[in-house]
Amino acid sequence: MEKILMIDDDAQLTVLVDEFLSSQHFEVITMHTPEEGLDFLKKNEVAIIILDIMLPGMDGFQVLRKIREELSTPVIMLTARGEVTDRIVGLELGADDYLPKPFEPRELQARIQSILRRSHSDAGIVEHVQFKGLSIDKNRQEVLLDDAAIALSTTEYEALLLFIEHTGETLDREFLVEHLRGISWQSYDRSVDVLVSRLRSKLGETPNNTRFIKTIHGVGYKFIGEHQN
Repeated sequence: MEKILMIDDDAQLTVLVDEFLSSQHFEVITMHTPEEGLDFLKKNEVAIIILDIMLPGMDGFQVLRKIREELSTPVIMLTARGEVTDRIVGLELGADDYLPKPFEPRELQARIQSILRRSHSDAGIVEHVQFKGLSIDKNRQEVLLDDAAIALSTTEYEALLLFIEHTGETLDREFLVEHLRGISWQSYDRSVDVLVSRLRSKLGETPNNTRFIKTIHGVGYKFIGEHQN
């Protein structure tokens, strides 16, 4: 049974989500304050974190920042505001998905299962991909940059695998939108660009130093890593 942590101060919503997800064979742990949630994560492992943006004392962005300092656990962010800016900020900080309130519990379940499928799909595959300066162990979901491990969110990791699978090909934004299903992309916002920018930053790239992902202006992006056997 997969364990899910929900950090949300809306008691009525947490009861509803708990009842529904429990009926779908998930174990749900509910915390109503950021401090309770962060303390729980120091001592326990969970499969997914559901995190509200509007929290007392410390907003969800601050909580996510603290989570990402230690963990790469997938995070689904919730907000009643539904603004594009919130989604972009969440992605920049390492969120894996984003769900505006109000929502149907079945939609939340579908997004949870989508993330879990992506996480589990590589679990039984023993495969190591090696590029000059970059190594990906698909079995352990471990990425090494110049022999040092880097922490990627689930969506960042999936994006990197997608680029690698299409090495040398220019991938436009529509292709990325179609194949990265975890995020509620909107064609008019900068979500894709933010995700790629964050991934490139973690790969040690700067505007003047492109090692792996090249911007094809007006079109999209191309992975240009030098493959090694």
